[in-house]
This record gives sequence, C-alpha cells and structure tokens, in this order.
Amino acid sequence: MTKKLLIRPYLVFGDERGNVYEDKNYFALGRYGNSFKPLYEEELIELPRGSDLFVLPARHPMGINRKTGKIECLNDVLAISAFLSPAHTHLLLSAYKREEKAPVLPLFAYSAVGWHDNKFYVPAMRIDQDKRQEPYLFNQKKVIEMGKKILKEFPKNKLIAHIIKNCAFKYFCPAARNFCLGRFEAPLPSSPLCNSRCLGCISFQNKEKSPIPCTQPRITFIPSPEEIAETAIFHLQRAKNPIVSFGQGCEGEPLMVKDVLIEAVKIIRGKTKKGIINLNTNGSLPKAVEELFKAGIDSIRVSINSVRKEIYEKYYQPINYNFENVLETLSLSKRYEKWVSINYFVFPGVTDDVEEWEAMKKVLQSTKINMIQWRNFNIDPDWYLEELKITRGTNILGIRNYVNLLRKEFPQIYFGYFNPNEEIIKQWQYKKF
Repeated sequence: MTKKLLIRPYLVFGDERGNVYEDKNYFALGRYGNSFKPLYEEELIELPRGSDLFVLPARHPMGINRKTGKIECLNDVLAISAFLSPAHTHLLLSAYKREEKAPVLPLFAYSAVGWHDNKFYVPAMRIDQDKRQEPYLFNQKKVIEMGKKILKEFPKNKLIAHIIKNCAFKYFCPAARNFCLGRFEAPLPSSPLCNSRCLGCISFQNKEKSPIPCTQPRITFIPSPEEIAETAIFHLQRAKNPIVSFGQGCEGEPLMVKDVLIEAVKIIRGKTKKGIINLNTNGSLPKAVEELFKAGIDSIRVSINSVRKEIYEKYYQPINYNFENVLETLSLSKRYEKWVSINYFVFPGVTDDVEEWEAMKKVLQSTKINMIQWRNFNIDPDWYLEELKITRGTNILGIRNYVNLLRKEFPQIYFGYFNPNEEIIKQWQYKKF
C-alpha cells in the first residue's frame, strides 16, 4: 500500500523550448472529466523512474492561487503533464485550459504533476510490481546485438524480422526488445486486419478524417503458421516464465486471422508445453475465441474503455459485432477454465463514475473473469470527452476508491498491469466467486 504523502505540491509549467518551471504562487491542480481538484487531495508518489514530462501545446495550466484560494489559469505559459512509466495507474489528469484552435494531442496518457521539495509528484499508484517493461532496464545496444544474432539464426522468418527490425530497433517496443533479450513476454503480431475503428488506434488512422497521426503502422502481411510457431517456440524455450502474445499495437485484430493462429498454436503445443500463449483481443468473435481455447491458447486479454455499452461502442465503432459479443467472450473463462483479463483503459472522471461502478459489478458477477489490468488511457482528454459526448459525471468515486471497492467486493480477481505468467495464473485461476 502506498503511503499517503501529506504535501501540497506547487504548479509546474513549461515554455515552447521544453523547459519546466515551478510557480510557488500556485498549488497544483488535477483534473477528472471536466472538473478540477487540488492535487494534495489525492495520494501522491514521486514521479516514477522512467516517466516522461510533456509540454502541452496551446494549453495553459490551471492552479490554485495561494493568496485567494481561487482557481486561476496562467495564460502566458504552457501546461505540463506526466506520462507514467509502465505498471503505474494515474488518479488525475493534467489540469489546463485549452485554446480554441489547439491541436489534438497525440496518443499518450496525460497525468497531473506537481513540484515539492525539489521533486516531481504525481497522483498515482503502482498497480503491478512486475518490472518487465521498466524503461531503465533496457540497454538498446544489447537489444541490437542480440537481435542481430537472432536474425542470423532465422534469416527466412519474416515475422522475426518484423519484430526485431521494425518493433525493437525502430519503435523501441518493450515487448519486442524483451524478445531480443530472451525474457518475459514476447509479441506475435499477425493481423493487418481489424473489425473495430477505435478513435485512439495507434496503428491505423484515416488521414483525411482523423486529427491524429498513426504512431506505429501495423504489420502489412499475415505471417504463416510456421513462422509464428518458430518465433513462439524460440522464445518459450529460452525465457524464464515466458509468455507469447498475439494482438500487439503494431497490428489489427488477431481474431480476423484466427485460422492462421489456430494452426500456429497447434504447432507450438506440439513442440512445447512451456509458458503461456496469450491473445490480446477486442473480444468481438466469441466463437473464434472458443476455437483458439480448444487449440491451446492459455489466456486472453480483452481491451475495454468502459463496461457501459454506449460509451464502449462510441469509442470502438465496432463492425459486425457489438458489446454483447464482448461480454460473451469474457464469459468463456468459466466454461473453458482459461485465464481471462480485462484491459481497462483508465480515464479519471469516466472510469470512476458511479454508473461505471454499478455496471462493472454486474459484468464481473456474470462473466467471472480472472483479472483487471489497469492501464492509463492514451488519448487527448478533451477530444475523447467531446467525441463521445460525455458530460460531467454526477457522482465520481475517485480512481483509488474505485479500485479499492472492487478489491473488497471481488477479492478473487487479480489486479495488475501486465499479462500474468504461469506462476500467477496457477496461484489465482481457481479462486472462487
């Protein structure tokens, strides 16, 4: 449990050159939905190692005037936000006022941040102790060295070439770099196709309609079952507590090529029983997931921005499926005794609305999933609220309180950030509702 720090951090701001300053005339604010609250009212931790700070264009910081106690906007400087290192869940968003013609922000999470006693502080909690993606634990020279050795060992495998040359070397994908280093969870991108049109998709954006760029173009080919299996077996046999995962940021929806995946999984399990074969998915095709479970998939992670149908479908813009199909996929856990997680996009002021809490309780009772992964939502807050026409919540619980309420009511559900390895699954899978 993170110890609550009884401090009142000062506002921080930036300039167009990327410099960051404090202003002791103002206390820092945080944001949830379209509302603000003092940062010191949340539990604060020091800015986690490996986090980044952003200067936000055409956005001006909001703070509490220390003399008057009133909320004011500093119109002549730029707002700052924190992008937290993996395994941390934020509690409040950056507080600012946006100019009328401000550009839509790229796909990052924009957490509140303040300054106290020569340190940055953020309203956040560490939700997972796993260090598999700590930025400071990656040595890119070592990644390149080992990646080149793997390329020589598998010169004809297009999937391995994509993972190493594109994902690890060009985009610094943590999972791809871990593949090169022979540890933790490795990616198996397989599908250039998708049946969702998510507003915040990092691998596909319509250049004519979307105000944000595609940040990591998706894979352009469908690897063969043999290429997938060769990649997976190599990682499973060399890593400790290994995981291999379909469904990466650099691809579409893996269920769209489920026949390829099924054949690959059969080959993998014909060669090794080691480790976890995981599927990251939108959960749109429950029948396809059933076939993959029967073939040998061990776990799935279903990404969700909300368990309220209207909010979910406005963001995902599903093609030939609906939210009820996603719930059916989540329910497969109890039928097939497989590990099922929700990849939950955390947005303060929406995620922790009391209506979401009530809806989540019903979903967890009916589906009996194994895990919730608490991931910060990578999206421009204003753009998200405006596109989905989300108004101010009537009753906000607070992210930490929401998490604690769910822990208390559903103690059998594992809370974390990453896809769990075999040890965690064996320990938690059969805890009863």
